[in-house]
Amino acid sequence: MGLNDPQWGKNKGDSGPPDLDDVLRNVNKKINNIFGQKKSGGGDEGSNTQGPKQQSGGSIALILGLLVVVWLASGFYIVDEGHRGVVLRFGQYTDTTPAGLRWHLPYPIEKVEIVNVSQVRTVEIGYRNNVRSKVLRESLMLTDDENIIDIQFAVQYILNNPESFLFKNRNPEEAVLQAAETAIRQVIGKSKMDYVLYEGREQVAANATQLMQKILDRYAIGISISKVTMQNAQPPEQVQAAFDDAVKAGQDRERQKNEGQAYANDVIPRAVGNAARLIQESEGYKQRVIVSAEGDASRFEQILVEYSKAPKVTRERLYLDMMQQVLSNTSKILVDQKNGNNLLYLPLDKLINMSGSTSVSPVTAQPMVQEAAPDSGMRARESFRSREREIR
Repeated sequence: MGLNDPQWGKNKGDSGPPDLDDVLRNVNKKINNIFGQKKSGGGDEGSNTQGPKQQSGGSIALILGLLVVVWLASGFYIVDEGHRGVVLRFGQYTDTTPAGLRWHLPYPIEKVEIVNVSQVRTVEIGYRNNVRSKVLRESLMLTDDENIIDIQFAVQYILNNPESFLFKNRNPEEAVLQAAETAIRQVIGKSKMDYVLYEGREQVAANATQLMQKILDRYAIGISISKVTMQNAQPPEQVQAAFDDAVKAGQDRERQKNEGQAYANDVIPRAVGNAARLIQESEGYKQRVIVSAEGDASRFEQILVEYSKAPKVTRERLYLDMMQQVLSNTSKILVDQKNGNNLLYLPLDKLINMSGSTSVSPVTAQPMVQEAAPDSGMRARESFRSREREIR
């Protein structure tokens, strides 16, 4: 009767459970047939069979051996590249194994938890899955100039210590989220609103990364921050219109300042140039006047020396030089005779032209000579000379 016999376990109409000795005997027989074991004593089956107890004991030992082998084989495990195996012995950490084929004491003595240390994990602050699905409790922050800003950012990190990540914190991802929110609030609270919105976004992210890493290292979470990305930064929607007006006013102010600076850059250099030119002209005029005065003084001293030697001759010479200088700039002279009522007119310009034309063409100069020849001209010259003598 085999184990797969539908009448197995039924003995002459008895519906009770099968005999355990019969079951073990049948299992032992099948195992012996598999491994090719023969009966001892020349094949006499009836006289050389072992007792039932000996057969059942050998079968149990063999089964236990197979179970031990299977149990020991269950301790083999494979750690993929970029992963680490954390070995626990009765729930206590014992070792961290690198990538490859490894073995540990089978369960329940030891067990292994495989941790991915190369995966880049992400924690979102101020939003979930999409920047439009905001979490205002996390995103609204207060700046140094007492303005409220709506900011969303993502934190990317990797594991650098698997055992700390698994055993030293109850919820590491929640700890990363809280540390990131704390760090970014501190950085935003020390910065101006315009700095955060415009020129200082990269610096704010860098400062938050450093502060966040210090906090996580203090709590020994076993995490290394790789990057902090600011997804969005803007004023709250309730004051967006007023903020746009303020930004526009600031841009107008900057534009007017730039225009004023451009005008100043155009006017000031020209004014400086004109001032420098006037200073140079005044210096030149000053030097010219000084040199001229010094020359006049030197000439006067020389004349004074000559005058002391011959007063009459020097005085006459000075008079003639002065009259030459005055008359050379005069084209007309009126002479009033002392003893007569006639007023003589000397057309010096015509006389000069006449003298010039005489040297060029005597024919054309003839009318001028005739015009200048009357007796009135002679009398005028004689009266002029007599007047000079009286003055002397």
